[in-house]
Amino acid sequence: MYQLTFDTQTFIKQHWQKKPVVLTQAFIDFIDPIAADELAGLACEEEISSRIVVTKKDGWDVIQGPFEDYDQYGESNWQLLVQAVNHWYPDAQPLVEAFRFLPDWRFDDLMVSFATPQGGVGPHIDNYDVFIIQGEGERRWRVGDIGNHRRRGGDANSPLVDDFEPIIDVVLKKGDVLYIPPGYPHCGETINLALSYSIGFRAPSQQELLTQLADSLIDSNTGHKRFTSINETNQPGLVSDEQQRGIMQLLAELASQPENYQTMLGKLLSQNRFELDICEGEAPLNSQDLLDAIEDGASINRIGGLKVLRLENDQQKRLFINGEVYPLVNTASNELELLANAFYIDNQAAAKLCKTAEITQFLAQLINQGMYYLTE
Repeated sequence: MYQLTFDTQTFIKQHWQKKPVVLTQAFIDFIDPIAADELAGLACEEEISSRIVVTKKDGWDVIQGPFEDYDQYGESNWQLLVQAVNHWYPDAQPLVEAFRFLPDWRFDDLMVSFATPQGGVGPHIDNYDVFIIQGEGERRWRVGDIGNHRRRGGDANSPLVDDFEPIIDVVLKKGDVLYIPPGYPHCGETINLALSYSIGFRAPSQQELLTQLADSLIDSNTGHKRFTSINETNQPGLVSDEQQRGIMQLLAELASQPENYQTMLGKLLSQNRFELDICEGEAPLNSQDLLDAIEDGASINRIGGLKVLRLENDQQKRLFINGEVYPLVNTASNELELLANAFYIDNQAAAKLCKTAEITQFLAQLINQGMYYLTE
């Protein structure tokens, strides 16, 4: 169990998406949820996203995984980074749970890094919020202020920056946490062999929202309204300001009508960027099989990283899971709330939920799809 020592609501008011902060000893007696050799083993797997960053005098080399051997990289100046460790390593989930004071739809993944002395990825800017938790070892972190920073090589789209003046310069020790909002340049340098944990939160961009909205309108065969106007200019080659605003108002109308955007948002926000560890059983489970298992003492778990979301003031009774819609028209609001919030449904709660046929069928379906599984 990982318990944060700072007041989360005060943090949200004072720092969340506002300014970076060092949270000294945010975890007391912090225990690494994964060992370095276990992390290295995950990076051997084809389906797991991993990379090694090698620090050089003139920059950094990035090598994409999977990896079979690490001897060639030596004892310093490199760092292994493995994405979505919470998807593949269940013992990492309790660390994620400590940060569920922020909504699941924002949560991206738990990235774990093993770094040798002088290992790092260089000064860079992220477009998401990140909590960096220090495990074994020590790393020095510098964080600069938000502003116009010169991008490496003149590439405006590169996350790398040439350098910055630090407003934070700190050596993180075991249990310390550094929070960095989007847009703040930062750079980590390893002092001795170290394990670090990055918990990232991101929101969709305008590009992602418009792309998803267009796909949703096509799928539902809606969004056919066209612009009409009364006044026309006397210049055939001119689009008036009034007409420009009127045309764009068509998009604003879509964004103000829940029937047009709710399904799209639920699907988009419940999707994962990284592959999930789907665990389909050998034989399909029916409702009676599930009831029998619960009667024998079984509990129900989500797989790591799975997002189960509901929308406030949704026009329909449903859940959004991994980009799909699951209607639950006969399920009570408090039961929908429990299903959306609970990563682990203990035996007593499972027995209570499965008193209704709809929820029993729903949970059996998710188990058969490999997104939930039974535990003793």
